[in-house]
Amino acid sequence: MGILVSLLVLSALIFFHELGHYLAARFMGVHVEVFSIGFGKRLYTFKKWSTEWSISAIPLGGYVRMKGQDDSDPSKKNYDADSYTTKTPTQKIFILFAGPAFNFILAFFLYFIIALGSPNVLSPVIGTVVKDSPAYEAGLDVNDTIKSINGVSVESWNEMADMISSSEGSLELVIQRDGFMEYKTLTPRYSESTNMFGEKIQKKMIGIGAAGVTHKLELSPSQTLSYATEQTIFASTMIFTGVKKLLFGEVPAKELGGVISIVKLTSDATDTGWISVLFFAALISVNLGVLNLLPIPALDGGHIMFNLYELIFRREASEAVMVNFTIAGWVILFGLMGLGLYNDINRLVE
Repeated sequence: MGILVSLLVLSALIFFHELGHYLAARFMGVHVEVFSIGFGKRLYTFKKWSTEWSISAIPLGGYVRMKGQDDSDPSKKNYDADSYTTKTPTQKIFILFAGPAFNFILAFFLYFIIALGSPNVLSPVIGTVVKDSPAYEAGLDVNDTIKSINGVSVESWNEMADMISSSEGSLELVIQRDGFMEYKTLTPRYSESTNMFGEKIQKKMIGIGAAGVTHKLELSPSQTLSYATEQTIFASTMIFTGVKKLLFGEVPAKELGGVISIVKLTSDATDTGWISVLFFAALISVNLGVLNLLPIPALDGGHIMFNLYELIFRREASEAVMVNFTIAGWVILFGLMGLGLYNDINRLVE
């Protein structure tokens, strides 16, 4: 059941990405010949609005084939009025960017639905206190709940941690203990920690651990919009940063995951409830949007790069350059997919 849900989620995200390209192309007057979910042999096809709609055998992606545009052979051109070839660089960039943009829009919508469902968040309840830490010296104890810091109300553990790490000077804490409010003053210290990429960093901490208590986040309509916006921006920034660190060797290549990781994570999320599935779907949607904007010729970002070149220099890149770069792009893309698959298999057998 989990694997089926994973494939349905992945197919839905791919469909939405390609739908962005399709709608933008039609808006710009470009004829779309094929809209396919998956690659390889077509399992099911029907024709509607002059486009062949297909579900193909390999559900690891999808594509929209426009008249006058063929990734397998960039030298193929068509100069009819409804061809992609005849459109201006700006129009082409609009069509190309629409796919990733739809992924970001979908992620925002999913986070908005999650916010309406009152997601669970980690409560600011102390589970451990490190000996000789600022918290220990200030008299904080297990099961204390931190209610506010410097007069600002604390809603979740992550919010509290962010407030502490970005603080300056001493902190005035209001804690709840056995039904009574108490006031504590302490000064955070820099300590070694690990960030989400597994890197060791120095950050301000007070020496406490979470108790693992959760509560539902009740949000007003304006807070719901803010939550969806903040989560979409956070996910996008996290993935952009992760890709940068991977490319510059700051994160080991073994951390790269492939489709098996996606299926497994979504399958695991299925077991913990629909909100977890939506969380992973939103994250994967942002992932698709970010990765497709990379300047790799086989991806949307690579095509955008070629059109930016034409827009700036008032001429197209030479046919030989486009063909060679496209081949290189496919090599890079399949290399990354192969590495992700290799890492996935290694994780399964460990």
